[in-house]
Amino acid sequence: MAIRVVRLGTDRLPGEGLRIGTVRRPPRGVRKGEYASRNFYDVWLPMLAPSAGAVKQALAASSDRDWNRFVKTYRREMAASDPNATLQLLAALSHHTDFSVGCYCAEESRCHRAILRELLLEHGALLK
Repeated sequence: MAIRVVRLGTDRLPGEGLRIGTVRRPPRGVRKGEYASRNFYDVWLPMLAPSAGAVKQALAASSDRDWNRFVKTYRREMAASDPNATLQLLAALSHHTDFSVGCYCAEESRCHRAILRELLLEHGALLK
């Protein structure tokens, strides 16, 4: 049992389980009824996405210093009570079932899902 961190819209891996989209917005040009069949997500959990302001900050990051500012902003947002409780829940569930969380970004190292991976580990999650 564990969590996979994935790029939404990519082919699912065997045993991946439920796919949770941790993105601010649904995929553009895709009907709601097709999100799962087109490998985006089964459940949308925007609470774990960066705020609109933080997304803007991440997209504008042109240096490691800029990126680190985004990381601090996103971590601060995830420390709020509702996102933190959700992280605790996902970490606990990872000990009992397989599922995945993800975002659309092509490069994980410059995506909030890399920080989300760290946050889940910090909350005791099992990750694949």
